[in-house]
Amino acid sequence: MRLAFFVRDVAAEIDEYATTRLARAASRGGHEVWYVGVGDVELGESDGQLVARAHAAVFDEGDTLETFLKAIKERDAERVVMDDLDALFLRNESIDDLQQRPWASPLGAVFGQMLKARGVTVVNDPMSLIRATSKLYLEEFPEQIRPRSLVTRDPAAIERFVAAVGRCVIKPLYGAKGRNVFMVEDETEQNLTQIIEAVLQDGYALAQEFVPGGEDGDARIFLLEGKLLEQGGKAAAFRRVSTGNDLRANISKGGRSVPLEIGDVERGVIAAMSEKLVADGMFFVGIDVIGGKVVEINAESPGGLQSVEWLYEMDICDTVINALERRVGSQT
Repeated sequence: MRLAFFVRDVAAEIDEYATTRLARAASRGGHEVWYVGVGDVELGESDGQLVARAHAAVFDEGDTLETFLKAIKERDAERVVMDDLDALFLRNESIDDLQQRPWASPLGAVFGQMLKARGVTVVNDPMSLIRATSKLYLEEFPEQIRPRSLVTRDPAAIERFVAAVGRCVIKPLYGAKGRNVFMVEDETEQNLTQIIEAVLQDGYALAQEFVPGGEDGDARIFLLEGKLLEQGGKAAAFRRVSTGNDLRANISKGGRSVPLEIGDVERGVIAAMSEKLVADGMFFVGIDVIGGKVVEINAESPGGLQSVEWLYEMDICDTVINALERRVGSQT
């Protein structure tokens, strides 16, 4: 399988992250693997083909994540015809680019859709990702598995929602890594006006009822082709617990991971989501769950595989790559 990982910037990739783990597993499994950055694609001088200045990802026996990625960055870029790829794995985090490089934000979906039309297997489905990068995507799933919420740019509407619902979370519709995420107790919150103003600076706001149990963190659960990702009877899932007084459990905000046993509640949530995720081409996603409610769907570049490895001493990346190989085979 000829596989490319589409990332924000090859030089800025971090060895401990999920993309490095997936790429190493693919190369270790004998596949031809490339890294392509958002700014590394050309169109127009190669008979209409998409061509990339790509960096080869070659696994050498004994490679750690650090040495594997270091070698990728040190190799000279090569011109690779992306039309000839078997698969493209979109891992470019367009939300970060929306803030820092607006020109780059849509290009994963754009290039992905072009290559899909040319017969390349693209995961996750690029057209579905356009919706999934927005927290609006959660609203497409059954009401019983998601919190009561409001999406708006009207400050008065947010105030009415808070008055009606009480304790809730207010955050940007397009956001990641805990940026501008606030919890308010009720409409008497002293800084409510300032909180709303801060969130609306990023566009639409999402106000979401606080789900009981959220103070104890949330569950990050990985799904592969609409099913719980498991290996050897162990689930790829963990609980993210906040530290100190910060209720945000994001690992990027200092949260820590603890083991999680998947029970009937979590399996019921997955069952309610499975059919739609498959229909939307959501090959590999991470969902954040609190008390039987999904508070977020991470579809573009779900992270946390390092926590799974550390907590359970298992590497589930081979399972993901093997599933992608089967998908490529079924589409050729």
